[in-house]
Amino acid sequence: MSPMRPPRSSGVRSLLPRSLRARLLLANLVVAGVALGTVLVAVSLVGPGYFSEAMGHHPGDPVGTEMDAATLDAFRVAIRTALLAALVAAVVAAVVVSLAISTRIADPVTRLAAAARRIAAGHYAERVPPTGEGEIGELASSFNVMTTSLEATERRRLQLVGDVAHELRTPLTTLDGYLEGLEDGVIDPSAETWRLLRGETARLTRLVSDLRELWGAEARQLPLTLETVDAAAVAREVLERFRPPALARSIVLAPSIPPGPLAVRADRDRLAQILANFLSNALRYSPEGSTVGVEARSGGTEVILSVRDRGPGLTPDQAELVFERFYRIDPSRSRALGGSGIGLAIARALAEAMDGRVWVESAGAGTGSTFAVAVPAAPA
Repeated sequence: MSPMRPPRSSGVRSLLPRSLRARLLLANLVVAGVALGTVLVAVSLVGPGYFSEAMGHHPGDPVGTEMDAATLDAFRVAIRTALLAALVAAVVAAVVVSLAISTRIADPVTRLAAAARRIAAGHYAERVPPTGEGEIGELASSFNVMTTSLEATERRRLQLVGDVAHELRTPLTTLDGYLEGLEDGVIDPSAETWRLLRGETARLTRLVSDLRELWGAEARQLPLTLETVDAAAVAREVLERFRPPALARSIVLAPSIPPGPLAVRADRDRLAQILANFLSNALRYSPEGSTVGVEARSGGTEVILSVRDRGPGLTPDQAELVFERFYRIDPSRSRALGGSGIGLAIARALAEAMDGRVWVESAGAGTGSTFAVAVPAAPA
């Protein structure tokens, strides 16, 4: 079998310059050269005929036939001289103009390439000036949007690593201290001690499970069974599930759910999980004896489920951050109450995985909050 030959185009490609500026300059010069060559050939072919016609000599004219050869030779020499002078001037002009145009086009691309290399090295704060017009300007603007997103993602990643380390350190420190005390005989292995240790391990297990679920939801790796679901029935089921803990704190659950079905296209269990997260937080932060409202309603092309509490409320800044991982309005109180700080982040990721959305409304601190999820309505 004969060895494979490299593509013929590879040799041509290797002869081309690597620089974009040089390639653009070469392309412009080739176009200018083709245009000048065309003009040269056209003038050489039709020039003598037009000259004879201008001199008043027509085909078949005896005078034209006997025209002095020296005159025609002089015309050809003049034409060649003029064309040569025009060719030199055109080449110089083409080089200057092509170089200017090539530089104007290539410089922004060169800056983008240099900025991309710096970003690849980890400098996510890199930006390029939005110079240029048309596609070049749009490319620079899109590049800056991409770098802003990368910088925010990297910042969230570092924050996540720090938050996870902080969350794991507290129960691990407690476990290590108690185990060391048990080993040294300083702490008695009482039922209360074992209960505390069991609680810390359960907290670790819950945190790891939540982190895994959050990753799966954000990466859209969680298995979802999207089907036609009655959102009103889901709201009633979740509401009944939370009546005992609400009753234990004298909190009244006030439903506003229509008797008829509200058909949505969603995963039934995940939709219930989102609403249960909202209700759990509402019961956790609402004062005893208050009222928590649960509403289900149609919003045109979507169905909205919401939970309204009479808790501490949110400032505008807090409302923007409340769905972020590990964000806590009151860190010490939330940790004492057992919250991991990622339940709302999971709710947002689950809603987006179902092509839905979540948000929170609050008039300010001390006015309570309304957490809502909207999922697409099922087609009729």
